[in-house]
Amino acid sequence: MIYRLVCLTETSDLRRLLAFTMDKEHNTKKDPSGFAPTRWLRQLYDWTISWAEKPQGTWALFLIAFAESSFFPIPPDVLLIALCVGAVTRSFRFAAICTVGSLLGGALGYGIGAFGFETIGEPIVKAYHGEAVMDKIKLWYDTYGFWGNLLAAVTPIPYKVFTISSGVFKFSFAEFMLASCIGRSLRFFAVAALMYAFGPRIKSFIEKYFNWCAWGFMILLIGGFALLKYLK
Repeated sequence: MIYRLVCLTETSDLRRLLAFTMDKEHNTKKDPSGFAPTRWLRQLYDWTISWAEKPQGTWALFLIAFAESSFFPIPPDVLLIALCVGAVTRSFRFAAICTVGSLLGGALGYGIGAFGFETIGEPIVKAYHGEAVMDKIKLWYDTYGFWGNLLAAVTPIPYKVFTISSGVFKFSFAEFMLASCIGRSLRFFAVAALMYAFGPRIKSFIEKYFNWCAWGFMILLIGGFALLKYLK
């Protein structure tokens, strides 16, 4: 069960997992991936979404984005989308709040990795079974430097594992923050732009195909930089 949480930064996986928690009889039916329902996760998801209907919704978005960068399992996208549906004209404001909260939380995650990995960071990484992800992040950084950081920040891997890993491996903090700023801004503002342009109609599409959207944006971003380098 818990090992599937490593994919919770992908909204499509979150929605698929939560669908199995709706059975009030707590049956043991499993999805094709082979994991059982987790009622507590459904309750946490519902709690997160409920803030969209409260005056403190923007503060909740900031705090959830902050916490998700180091330990919280629910991605802030679910609340971001809900807030945008209720106030489409404020979509970019919500994206900015989400980005700032995520960046500050990322700095905390970096600090946890650099100064408290054994006591705090390692249990978090193990809870999400992110050891293999850490190895991949290290490989990307050793191979591509800053671009490896950017790849990890944009692709739909658990951001909390990326932030903690960056501290553990003593990546350049400036490069880490720059990569995080680009990656998280791209993610959240892309969601806001789609909500602003298409309104609630795009909501189900984003939730269903979020993973593919993230990879598509990453390909376009790298392709754009590669083209600029070639033209020079």
